[in-house]
Amino acid sequence: MDDSPPAMVMPPRQQTAEGAQRRVGVELEMNGIDLDRLSTLVAARGGYRIEQPGRCERRLTGDPAGDWVVELDSQWIKKIGREPRPQGDESAELLGSAEDALIWMAESLVPVELVSPPLPLNRLDEINELIHQLREAGAKGTSDRLTNAFGMQFNPEIPDADSRTLCAYLKAFLCLYDWMNERAQVNLTRRITTYVDPFPADYVSLVTDPGYWPDQAQLIDDYLKHNPTRNRALDMLPLFRHLDEERVLACTQDPLIKARPTFHYRLPDCRIDEPDWDMTEAWNDWLEVEKLAADHERLQGCCKAYQQWQQQGLGRLLDSWPRQLERDWLQKDTA
Repeated sequence: MDDSPPAMVMPPRQQTAEGAQRRVGVELEMNGIDLDRLSTLVAARGGYRIEQPGRCERRLTGDPAGDWVVELDSQWIKKIGREPRPQGDESAELLGSAEDALIWMAESLVPVELVSPPLPLNRLDEINELIHQLREAGAKGTSDRLTNAFGMQFNPEIPDADSRTLCAYLKAFLCLYDWMNERAQVNLTRRITTYVDPFPADYVSLVTDPGYWPDQAQLIDDYLKHNPTRNRALDMLPLFRHLDEERVLACTQDPLIKARPTFHYRLPDCRIDEPDWDMTEAWNDWLEVEKLAADHERLQGCCKAYQQWQQQGLGRLLDSWPRQLERDWLQKDTA
């Protein structure tokens, strides 16, 4: 038996429509390591320069792929940290001390987030190497404390912006969600806090219909009607804002929706303190979405089977959809 760790799989479509290698951004939430220590470790690996846009943020420059960001994952705390520390009379000093105390308290409650630039696919192994180094430095993840609702997020660049391509990815993800969620074993705190809410049943039924292949405008409108929120395991709002900003802003003005040509996959926990944990398993599970989306005949068959399973009612309790997927529709050994 081969006990060697699994290798990261590459998607069937590794290039964009323009012929460039696709890129992936990775986000990791953790504690047990402070901003400066985390920034120093990442900067030392790549020879990056550390800039400080605020007391709660660090920007690492010098990577050809773009800037790395290390920050406390709280918009309110970052806003305080960007303001100059009050100085002058006694009242200003008291205010400054109060702000310092808030930031100090936040450091024990709010995760530190490491955000990579969009890395070419051939650099993803660097993330795993970094995870191992951060674990050795004391980084803690979701399983360290009950309140650690920490996630790992992928932002895979789209292969092209054709509406059929994007719809295929949505179909594939919705068909595979139950299986991916089961394998991810999402932390209870993250589930309670609604960071990765499942898609509404009506929307799942709509999109997995084998005849559902709308144009871009209808695809976005249907998504916004059922999902006017970032809190989905596959958040399409950044991509749809990139494609049609006016349409998205007419529905939601959430300032945290950043336009970018990527899928925003938010389901996996960050378990950085667990021995041998890295992004490989979660990434390879995401690749099942990539592979199913790229295989039209298999995708259509899977959608039809999923709709039939959904229509069984109580019969679904006797027929596990994840097991049916593994048996009939996946192209990997999931043992």
